[in-house]
Amino acid sequence: MAGQQETIAVRKSLTVRADLERAFAVFTGRIGGWWPLQAYSIGGATPVGAEIEPYEGGRWFERGEDGTECPWGHVRVWDPPHRVVLTWEISADWQADPDTISEVEVRFTDAGDGRTTVELEHRGLEAYAEHAGRMRGIFDSEQGWSALLQAFAGVVEAAGGQ
Repeated sequence: MAGQQETIAVRKSLTVRADLERAFAVFTGRIGGWWPLQAYSIGGATPVGAEIEPYEGGRWFERGEDGTECPWGHVRVWDPPHRVVLTWEISADWQADPDTISEVEVRFTDAGDGRTTVELEHRGLEAYAEHAGRMRGIFDSEQGWSALLQAFAGVVEAAGGQ
Protein backbone atom coordinates (compact mmCIF):
# COMPACT_ATOMS: atom_id res chain seq x y z
CA MET A 1 0.00 0.00 0.00
CA ALA A 2 1.12 3.53 -0.64
CA GLY A 3 2.69 5.23 2.35
CA GLN A 4 3.52 2.02 4.19
CA GLN A 5 7.15 1.12 4.79
CA GLU A 6 8.03 -2.50 4.14
CA THR A 7 9.57 -4.28 7.09
CA ILE A 8 13.01 -5.71 6.39
CA ALA A 9 13.19 -9.24 7.78
CA VAL A 10 15.03 -12.56 7.65
CA ARG A 11 13.02 -15.78 7.98
CA LYS A 12 14.42 -19.23 8.66
CA SER A 13 12.84 -22.53 9.64
CA LEU A 14 13.81 -26.10 10.34
CA THR A 15 12.25 -29.20 11.83
CA VAL A 16 13.99 -30.95 14.70
CA ARG A 17 13.60 -34.41 16.19
CA ALA A 18 12.32 -33.17 19.53
CA ASP A 19 8.89 -32.64 21.00
CA LEU A 20 7.50 -29.15 21.36
CA GLU A 21 8.30 -28.73 25.05
CA ARG A 22 11.90 -29.91 24.72
CA ALA A 23 12.54 -27.75 21.64
CA PHE A 24 11.27 -24.63 23.42
CA ALA A 25 13.13 -25.48 26.65
CA VAL A 26 16.47 -26.05 24.90
CA PHE A 27 16.13 -22.96 22.71
CA THR A 28 15.28 -20.64 25.59
CA GLY A 29 16.60 -22.32 28.74
CA ARG A 30 19.82 -23.78 27.39
CA ILE A 31 20.88 -21.09 24.92
CA GLY A 32 24.33 -21.05 26.51
CA GLY A 33 24.71 -24.68 25.48
CA TRP A 34 24.07 -24.18 21.77
CA TRP A 35 24.90 -20.52 20.99
CA PRO A 36 28.54 -20.55 19.74
CA LEU A 37 29.79 -17.87 22.13
CA GLN A 38 33.41 -18.03 21.02
CA ALA A 39 32.36 -16.90 17.53
CA TYR A 40 29.17 -14.91 18.32
CA SER A 41 29.92 -12.73 21.34
CA ILE A 42 29.86 -8.97 21.77
CA GLY A 43 30.96 -8.59 25.40
CA GLY A 44 34.41 -7.42 26.42
CA ALA A 45 35.26 -10.45 28.57
CA THR A 46 35.74 -14.03 27.41
CA PRO A 47 32.17 -15.38 27.22
CA VAL A 48 31.17 -18.29 29.45
CA GLY A 49 27.39 -18.32 29.09
CA ALA A 50 24.23 -16.83 27.64
CA GLU A 51 20.80 -16.60 29.17
CA ILE A 52 17.20 -15.69 28.38
CA GLU A 53 15.26 -14.82 31.52
CA PRO A 54 11.96 -16.76 31.25
CA TYR A 55 9.37 -13.99 31.52
CA GLU A 56 8.11 -10.93 29.67
CA GLY A 57 10.48 -8.07 30.38
CA GLY A 58 13.32 -10.50 31.14
CA ARG A 59 16.79 -9.94 29.81
CA TRP A 60 18.67 -11.74 27.04
CA PHE A 61 22.42 -11.47 27.66
CA GLU A 62 25.85 -13.05 27.68
CA ARG A 63 28.00 -13.50 30.76
CA GLY A 64 31.77 -13.05 30.76
CA GLU A 65 34.31 -15.06 32.71
CA ASP A 66 34.82 -12.03 34.96
CA GLY A 67 31.11 -12.02 35.90
CA THR A 68 30.17 -9.08 33.70
CA GLU A 69 26.97 -9.20 31.68
CA CYS A 70 26.54 -7.84 28.16
CA PRO A 71 22.92 -7.21 27.15
CA TRP A 72 21.58 -8.49 23.84
CA GLY A 73 17.94 -7.47 24.37
CA HIS A 74 14.77 -8.25 26.27
CA VAL A 75 11.87 -10.69 26.25
CA ARG A 76 8.76 -9.13 24.71
CA VAL A 77 6.57 -12.24 24.57
CA TRP A 78 6.98 -15.39 26.66
CA ASP A 79 4.48 -18.07 25.58
CA PRO A 80 5.94 -21.53 26.30
CA PRO A 81 6.13 -23.86 24.49
CA HIS A 82 4.84 -22.06 21.41
CA ARG A 83 6.51 -18.69 21.02
CA VAL A 84 9.14 -16.29 22.29
CA VAL A 85 9.76 -12.76 21.01
CA LEU A 86 13.03 -11.06 21.87
CA THR A 87 14.34 -7.60 21.16
CA TRP A 88 17.74 -7.53 19.47
CA GLU A 89 19.50 -4.46 20.83
CA ILE A 90 22.82 -4.73 19.03
CA SER A 91 24.21 -2.09 16.69
CA ALA A 92 25.63 -2.55 13.20
CA ASP A 93 29.12 -2.45 14.74
CA TRP A 94 28.19 -5.34 17.09
CA GLN A 95 27.90 -3.35 20.30
CA ALA A 96 25.07 -3.41 22.83
CA ASP A 97 22.82 -0.49 21.89
CA PRO A 98 19.37 0.01 23.46
CA ASP A 99 18.59 2.58 20.75
CA THR A 100 18.95 0.06 17.88
CA ILE A 101 16.06 -2.34 18.31
CA SER A 102 14.97 -5.10 15.97
CA GLU A 103 12.92 -8.13 16.96
CA VAL A 104 13.48 -11.89 16.87
CA GLU A 105 10.34 -14.05 16.99
CA VAL A 106 10.69 -17.81 17.32
CA ARG A 107 7.62 -20.03 16.89
CA PHE A 108 7.50 -23.72 17.80
CA THR A 109 4.87 -25.91 16.10
CA ASP A 110 4.20 -29.59 16.66
CA ALA A 111 5.14 -31.34 13.40
CA GLY A 112 3.93 -34.73 14.61
CA ASP A 113 5.88 -37.91 15.26
CA GLY A 114 7.96 -36.29 18.03
CA ARG A 115 9.19 -33.47 15.80
CA THR A 116 8.89 -29.70 16.08
CA THR A 117 9.06 -27.05 13.38
CA VAL A 118 10.99 -23.99 14.52
CA GLU A 119 10.34 -20.77 12.60
CA LEU A 120 12.53 -17.74 13.26
CA GLU A 121 11.85 -14.25 11.98
CA HIS A 122 14.30 -11.41 12.62
CA ARG A 123 12.36 -8.30 11.66
CA GLY A 124 12.57 -4.56 11.93
CA LEU A 125 16.01 -4.46 10.37
CA GLU A 126 15.20 -1.01 9.04
CA ALA A 127 16.36 0.10 12.53
CA TYR A 128 19.86 -0.17 11.05
CA ALA A 129 19.07 2.70 8.64
CA GLU A 130 21.82 2.87 5.99
CA HIS A 131 23.26 -0.43 7.27
CA ALA A 132 19.97 -2.36 6.94
CA GLY A 133 20.88 -4.13 3.71
CA ARG A 134 24.29 -5.21 4.99
CA MET A 135 22.85 -6.44 8.28
CA ARG A 136 20.08 -8.35 6.50
CA GLY A 137 22.76 -10.04 4.39
CA ILE A 138 24.72 -11.04 7.50
CA PHE A 139 21.66 -12.40 9.34
CA ASP A 140 20.45 -14.22 6.20
CA SER A 141 23.84 -15.77 5.38
CA GLU A 142 24.91 -19.35 6.08
CA GLN A 143 26.97 -17.98 8.99
CA GLY A 144 23.97 -16.04 10.36
CA TRP A 145 20.70 -17.42 11.68
CA SER A 146 21.10 -20.59 9.59
CA ALA A 147 24.28 -21.54 11.49
CA LEU A 148 22.71 -20.67 14.83
CA LEU A 149 19.62 -22.78 14.14
CA GLN A 150 21.80 -25.70 13.05
CA ALA A 151 23.77 -25.41 16.31
CA PHE A 152 20.48 -25.43 18.22
CA ALA A 153 19.25 -28.46 16.24
CA GLY A 154 22.39 -30.41 17.06
CA VAL A 155 21.99 -29.80 20.78
CA VAL A 156 18.23 -30.35 21.00
CA GLU A 157 18.43 -33.59 19.03
CA ALA A 158 21.41 -34.84 21.07
CA ALA A 159 19.52 -34.02 24.28
CA GLY A 160 17.13 -36.90 23.58
CA GLY A 161 14.76 -37.30 26.50
CA GLN A 162 16.74 -35.02 28.79
